[in-house]
Amino acid sequence: MQRTLVLLKPDAVQRRLMGQLIARFEAKGLNIIAMKMLQVTPELAKQHYAEHVDKPFYPSLESFITSAPIVALAIEGLDVIKVVRDMLGATNGLSAAAGTIRGDFSSSRQMNLVHASDGPEAAQRELSLYFEEAEICHYEPVLTPFMRASDE
Repeated sequence: MQRTLVLLKPDAVQRRLMGQLIARFEAKGLNIIAMKMLQVTPELAKQHYAEHVDKPFYPSLESFITSAPIVALAIEGLDVIKVVRDMLGATNGLSAAAGTIRGDFSSSRQMNLVHASDGPEAAQRELSLYFEEAEICHYEPVLTPFMRASDE
């Protein structure tokens, strides 16, 4: 099992798409093991986007991510990092394929509704920014045997 962080960004919250987006992860058979709504502070934004802080676009990124609440999700599943990123589609909503979250709901590069960790190290670092270990709910859904074979 692998874990990843997904953020439903301010535009997803403001557009009231939270339920539809969460439903897609659940319908895929992924396990949401933690979830919370919070307001990202400038300090948290700097930690989360540390690799971008010195780039010219960072001020607008920070302004956007701190503009309204977000919903942070810890999601678990087989190859969940790749699965989730495939579900999101291309970063720019205008380029994202139909059927992906961004392809269906976004028409912007920055206001693209969701963030997801891009690799195992990023997932571990990002999850620790948003969740303490005590907030992670370890459980196996009773429908798991109907979602994948026992040897997967």
